[in-house]
Amino acid sequence: MAGAGAGAGARGGAPAGVEARARDPPPAHRAHPRHPRPAAQPSARRMDGGAGGPGSGDNAPTTEALFVALGAGVTALSHPLLYVKLLIQVGHEPMPPTLGTNVLGRKVLYLPSFFTYAKYIVQVDGKIGLFRGLSPRLMSNALSTVTRGSMKKVFPPDEMEQVSNKDDMKTSLKKVVKETSYEMMMQCVSRMLAHPLHVISMRCMVQFVGREAKYSGVLSSIGKIFKEEGLLGFFVGLIPHLLGDVVFLWGCNLLAHFINAYLVDDSVSDTPGGLGNDQNPGSQFSQALAIRSYTKFVMGIAVSMLTYPFLLVGDLMAVNNCGLQAGLPPYSPVFKSWIHCWKYLSVQGQLFRGSSLLFRRVSSGSCFALE
Repeated sequence: MAGAGAGAGARGGAPAGVEARARDPPPAHRAHPRHPRPAAQPSARRMDGGAGGPGSGDNAPTTEALFVALGAGVTALSHPLLYVKLLIQVGHEPMPPTLGTNVLGRKVLYLPSFFTYAKYIVQVDGKIGLFRGLSPRLMSNALSTVTRGSMKKVFPPDEMEQVSNKDDMKTSLKKVVKETSYEMMMQCVSRMLAHPLHVISMRCMVQFVGREAKYSGVLSSIGKIFKEEGLLGFFVGLIPHLLGDVVFLWGCNLLAHFINAYLVDDSVSDTPGGLGNDQNPGSQFSQALAIRSYTKFVMGIAVSMLTYPFLLVGDLMAVNNCGLQAGLPPYSPVFKSWIHCWKYLSVQGQLFRGSSLLFRRVSSGSCFALE
């Protein structure tokens, strides 16, 4: 007893402190499995973003502002890429193609890449010209972000648990359908509210084709569109964009779900020797979770390529027959509807025009206006 007391005194420094430390840990460890409620429930509320803690409510506006600021930065950096892409979509090719060879050694005609096109814009309008139409696009993205955040507060999503066992396929599929339906609702509402600003941004950018200055500011552009086209003028091209969003969400989520459920094995472990649950529970499903995250990323890229024609048709309809040269012959016929535009591009073999910005070959059915 004396030896034990001396050893305890040497480790703790004081018998009272030693007794407190020796007494406190065992009940805490024993109480956690028997009474998990006090420790588990508060953390779950904080993770779900509920109204249980005052800190979560105070940080919500800051987090939303941070997302808006980050989105604005990404939008500004990527704007030259979207600008060049839109000019290619409307068929504006101010530079002639160059002769080159493909991987098989055959001679083919290549249209200017993104970098060559961007240099041409800088030569005409200066470096600031690469950011034509940026202001309404920033406003559109900010409005979309704020709308999604507000909808999450008004219609909070139910708690979604990840179910990946093959035995729980029905339950898992129901949760995927419910989650995708919720995402679709938020995306459609945010798209409809932000689409008028998207239309203004598109028209500001395509003025480069005819060197017009019809759409200069957001407020003046709103007045011109309302006066010439009425309220429906703000929503031209909305339907193909909505259809593209819906097809993308459902296609990406369902494909990723079925691949993860049927092809990803939850028993895969990254621990040496294949340790079980009790020996190393924290790393048992790490490989499976990593594979699932990459699966959804890859599916997003694949499905976005398939839904690109919806994006192309929506952008063309936004600038078609609006008084700008880019929306009139010879760059584009006057389309009666987005279906008419889709059929025309399909016949011309141009449904994926602008999808590639690096290696652009001149197709046999090209309708570009080469100078």
